[in-house]
Amino acid sequence: MSGSASIDDLLTFEEERPRHDDRDSGGRAGRVFRALLGNAALVAVLVVGLRAVGLQISLAILVAGVFAVSAVRRVAAALAPPPAARSRARLAQDDDGTWNWGARDALRAAINGWELPLDWSTTRPERFTGVILPRLAELADERLRLKHAVTRESDPARARALLGDRLWTFLETPPRRPPSPRDLAVIVAELEKI
Repeated sequence: MSGSASIDDLLTFEEERPRHDDRDSGGRAGRVFRALLGNAALVAVLVVGLRAVGLQISLAILVAGVFAVSAVRRVAAALAPPPAARSRARLAQDDDGTWNWGARDALRAAINGWELPLDWSTTRPERFTGVILPRLAELADERLRLKHAVTRESDPARARALLGDRLWTFLETPPRRPPSPRDLAVIVAELEKI
């Protein structure tokens, strides 16, 4: 377990879906052709612009520069984080004091993010050990790291003492079947006490 995940990362859940990119419609050859054509057009515009102001730069340097900037731009776009989800309409200025159930807040999103995998684990026990248990272990490590500057991997003896035998055993030896909601509530309460 790596300790590099944040609480926000641990509380979000998205089912893995295949990425559909609008640019894939022409295939790889089409994308390469469009990129070459765009870079060639940019080089032509730069040559004309530079000559119009009386500057001359080697064509090879100009082409290399345009392609380098284009490559950096594409790599940066590929490594950029996905755009944040658009929030729904804000509450009206005239707040009448009632709860807006249609609004999506972070707590509701986190709860719903756990609800789906927990529901799946009732019918497919392997989902619990494959999805929920690793998240609970990451949460335990994150809480240990934040409050006590240890993880289960860095200092197992101290982590075991802080977690307690029941929680330590639950996290280290996956159960054969998912725990009942009552048992899971006890485990979560123990996690919160860390």
